[in-house]
Amino acid sequence: MPTHQPGSRLRRRLYLALAAVILLFLPFWLRATPPASAGKTPTEAWKGRLPITDLTEDEAITHALNRLGYGPRPGDLERIRQTGLETWIGRQLHPESINDAPAAARLAGYRTLAMSSAALIGEYQRPEVAAKKLGITVEEYNKRVQEELHPPQGVRPSLDLRPQVILNELMQSKLVRAVYSDRQLEEQLTDFWFNHFNVFVYKDGQEIYLLGDYERSAIRPHVLGKFRDLLEATARSPAMLDYLDNSVSADPDAFDRIKHATSKDRAAWKGLPPVGGKRGLNENYGRELMELHTLGVDGGYSQQDVIAVAKCFTGWTIRDPQKNPEFFFDPRIHDPGEKRVLGKKIHAGGMKDGEQVLDLLVKNRATAHHISYQLAEHFVSDNPPPALVARMQKSFEKSKGDLREVMRTMIYSPEFWSRAADGAKIKTPFEFVASAARALGADVDSPVQMINWVNRIGQPLYQCQPPTGYKDDAITWVNTGALLNRLNFALALATNKVSGAQVDLPSRLGTDLGDDADVALTRAVDTFLGGQLSPQSRDTIEQRATDPQVVHAKLDDPVRHIDLGVVSGLVLGTPEFQRR
Repeated sequence: MPTHQPGSRLRRRLYLALAAVILLFLPFWLRATPPASAGKTPTEAWKGRLPITDLTEDEAITHALNRLGYGPRPGDLERIRQTGLETWIGRQLHPESINDAPAAARLAGYRTLAMSSAALIGEYQRPEVAAKKLGITVEEYNKRVQEELHPPQGVRPSLDLRPQVILNELMQSKLVRAVYSDRQLEEQLTDFWFNHFNVFVYKDGQEIYLLGDYERSAIRPHVLGKFRDLLEATARSPAMLDYLDNSVSADPDAFDRIKHATSKDRAAWKGLPPVGGKRGLNENYGRELMELHTLGVDGGYSQQDVIAVAKCFTGWTIRDPQKNPEFFFDPRIHDPGEKRVLGKKIHAGGMKDGEQVLDLLVKNRATAHHISYQLAEHFVSDNPPPALVARMQKSFEKSKGDLREVMRTMIYSPEFWSRAADGAKIKTPFEFVASAARALGADVDSPVQMINWVNRIGQPLYQCQPPTGYKDDAITWVNTGALLNRLNFALALATNKVSGAQVDLPSRLGTDLGDDADVALTRAVDTFLGGQLSPQSRDTIEQRATDPQVVHAKLDDPVRHIDLGVVSGLVLGTPEFQRR
């Protein structure tokens, strides 16, 4: 008969104990809203334009930090009390006014972040390309890379590193910004808009070189600007052109025109790169542009509109994709004919056909509604109030797509500050990991293991394959396996078992707790949850906080100390902390 090692039995018992915690928590996860806190005095009024709310001052500040950022860090509540919540919100709406030097200093070591796509291709070549240059097999090249990833001090690697380094630094920098940047709303919006205009990093061998520039140049600068600018920036980005195949889309008749071109045409095309092989019309970008990026699935467009939009964007392609990828309009493969999109004639000519389509889509009421709904879904609730969406839509239309004004309308709405909205959203895995690190005041020297936890919980960064991006509702993220991983991460982080992240709980919770488990739990709840914990969650934690299987004590010995890490990890694993 097979035998089981004692360590294996203990791990199995630990797993079952944690699973029991999750099963006890599970009934409360999908509750529409958390229970209102007792014994709190409602905020009577706000100075300035913020609406009256029945949230207390501290609840309102925490709500703003959770919704407009990644949760409070040590000292955030006190600082915002002093300056005023409306002042903090005003600065978040104008991130350029915030000195973010501390976060920038932490990002300084990620050298690939500022590199152009061409520079990345030159230095971090694909294994098959680099191996071919050296005259060795890919297996031999990979083996040599592994040996040279950690060379002796002072020895420079002789091989180009794997392109995976690019993605690793992009993922790590995203987490560093979420944890340490004071421009919290900008980080939330960068994540939101990247997901809206999703690009899958492993679509082919090229995307990994294009993604950094895409986020840096097409997404981040426009998150609080004009939607029209954001839309065109993504349309022209080599990352989007490659991901949705518009770079290979061409008027099928173009190649016969090229073959029989006049000398005058050929003179006009002088200096243009080779066209490449004959190819046809690709509808992918035209479809997703309307269905996902602008009008929405019920936006009133037809298959004929998809075809017409695809024709308008023929010629929007990439120059020199293998060495120096950049946007390029190729007039030779553009469909020169008249098109009709949503009943409107499109015949501006050349690249202006696509620009005219973007203008038309941005002005369409369906786009204003779709964008407003998705923003409200992300920042307010899974089923945002129709009246709020309508006001945001009106703001979008009146301001001609000014995203700062749309966000301002939402933030200054009574719906945003309602008791029903407080804690109504479930954190995504990325939001949870970042908010846990912020709540604990973790010193994150190397976020590699934390990124691994984000992946393990179910949200591999930049790796959502469909163009829809990751879903933004509770049902997507709430299941027993994912919740167990969340709790495992919370316990690992709080007990200093996540490599690269250091937590000092006595400095967060105090050194005056003694051996009283109830006092320790109350302090952790006050610190991490603002005192808001349902009786069911408290009972669950009290049952498990001293379980020898959870605190890793010997199974036949009583627990003789309070493990602050376990208590804190269990608190961070509650439904209350998982909500934002």
